[in-house]
Amino acid sequence: MRPGTTPVTEYPHLDEQVQVGAIDKLAHQLLQLENELNSNIPTTMWISDLHGEGDRFKSILRGRFGMLYQTCREALPNTFSSDKIQYLVRIIRKKNYIRDEGIGMDMQDVIFCLVQVLKYKLTNIGYRMSEVFPPEFSDTISRLLSGLPVPNPIFEEEIISMRLISHLSHTIRQVLLDRIQVLGDIFDRGPQPDKIIRILSSNAYRHMVDYIFGNHDILWMGAASGNRSLIAEALRITCRYDHFAFMERLRFDTTHLAEFAERTYPIDLITGNFKAKTNRGRAMEKALAIIQFKLEEQTIRDYPEYEMEPRLWLDRLADMLKKGAIEGLNDSSFPTIDLDNPGALTAEEQQIIDDLSRQFATNRHLQRLLQFFFTKGQTYHIQNNFLNIHALVPSTADGEFEEFLGRRGKNLLDFIQETIKRVGVNYLAGNEQRPQDQALFFYLWCGPKSPFFGKHAMKTFERYFLIDKESHAEHSLFWKDNMQTEAFKKKMQQEFGIHRVIYGHTPVDYKKGVQMASKDGVAINVDGGFAAAYYNRGHSLVHTPHQLYGIILPTPDEIREAEQKLESAPLDIELIDEFRQPMKIKDTIEGRILKKKRDEIMLRIRELARQNGLCSTSRINAGD
Repeated sequence: MRPGTTPVTEYPHLDEQVQVGAIDKLAHQLLQLENELNSNIPTTMWISDLHGEGDRFKSILRGRFGMLYQTCREALPNTFSSDKIQYLVRIIRKKNYIRDEGIGMDMQDVIFCLVQVLKYKLTNIGYRMSEVFPPEFSDTISRLLSGLPVPNPIFEEEIISMRLISHLSHTIRQVLLDRIQVLGDIFDRGPQPDKIIRILSSNAYRHMVDYIFGNHDILWMGAASGNRSLIAEALRITCRYDHFAFMERLRFDTTHLAEFAERTYPIDLITGNFKAKTNRGRAMEKALAIIQFKLEEQTIRDYPEYEMEPRLWLDRLADMLKKGAIEGLNDSSFPTIDLDNPGALTAEEQQIIDDLSRQFATNRHLQRLLQFFFTKGQTYHIQNNFLNIHALVPSTADGEFEEFLGRRGKNLLDFIQETIKRVGVNYLAGNEQRPQDQALFFYLWCGPKSPFFGKHAMKTFERYFLIDKESHAEHSLFWKDNMQTEAFKKKMQQEFGIHRVIYGHTPVDYKKGVQMASKDGVAINVDGGFAAAYYNRGHSLVHTPHQLYGIILPTPDEIREAEQKLESAPLDIELIDEFRQPMKIKDTIEGRILKKKRDEIMLRIRELARQNGLCSTSRINAGD
């Protein structure tokens, strides 16, 4: 002790004050946890496989995927007719009072109904009143929510009533949705993946989004990390759909590639199954396909543990061309294939891939987009007793977890997440990548044991060049069948500690009577072919405190037809589960963690109380 200082023990009342202050702080934390445990679960929406359909996603997101009607139905008494619910939904959407003599609701009735809907939504404590209420009406709305009297002009002056209705409607729309679970695949197929990423990463949505990687996202992330075959493949798919405007927005310079492609592959000699509609697109698509095949074969040879040797086609192609045995080919023009060394790049192909690799590594526009994936994305995510994944957890024909690189089940997904995280840190910092990490992205994109793919092979070569259509088939592996068995579903529940599994990746055509959920509601497939390249429809899943239901989204044609008739687009609902009492945070996996934390705080409070001879009259039983 320094000379001249006084021991704290000479002032025991100071020590007691410190201890009491500590108890108060702990009590504050305890009460916050209690409030959270007893609040309703957040209203969560799932969407998957958006595949670049930016305008459509923006339009449907603005309408909140049909959630408004269901929310009003849950918040208001059962005596309310469907017509009245629809009437209130129209008011909330328009943010304006609509007089309808057939409904028989005046402004006061509408105000009280909107207050009831808002009160229902604000049982989730995640919202602060100051953040969602307009300042001019904050006190009035707070009093209405508390059942306290409000000034007479609120109901007597029409203009004030109308402004209140507008503000209430706006606030309801703000708090309608708490969480968005996106199950991957923003890139490819459609023209505006960048628009979707900017929406999800904006200040308005970023805080409420959980993102799961899809295999098409993995493709672009792997390309950005420096995997050269994935660079060629990402751009090949972009050219396949003629998305040159997208490449221009990202400031990619494809001049050298385009000149090489059009010179090397004249349009009349491109007879394979190429999809691009423009001559330039078809030439670039073929040029990139050949570069891609050469590069990925080198990866397959370098990593025999991937067991992808059946994908080595170039030696077989060279042999067919040497012998003139081309009757099985629909395209025999391969001017850059050295028949004695078919995997070798020509000097100009090497220049092109060097240039594209440099652009991918240094493109700041692409980096800003991919930063969202590398910092926000996950291989899987658990929320409210649900496991969220993109496609599957690799499994075998006999219902066991498949082993890859010495790992399986949750351990495999955790290992993949660690690798992606490491690659992301290096990419964003401009650091050198590990070759084995770059190679793993190739496997995650198209390998049979990848949790993002789930087929025995990606038959890009066969679909382009072989006439035999049976060779084009990409057979799904065992996930779908296994998720129909009680034993495997129980294995999934035990492995991840969850009740349900939500996944996308494989479109479900509800027009053929296929439902999103298994009969027991444990397995739910949220992918109805959102993109125009599929069914042009899409699914959404919504979990409220009262219900779990799927929404079959309208097609763009159905939306346009409804707009012409001044009607709402039709939505089909698949009810998966209902809850007798509103589901609370304490009923979830997160709730178990919070309860443990609460009990630890309570024990600490009691310990401090005993140490200081304070009387503790509060009793909270551990495990409640």
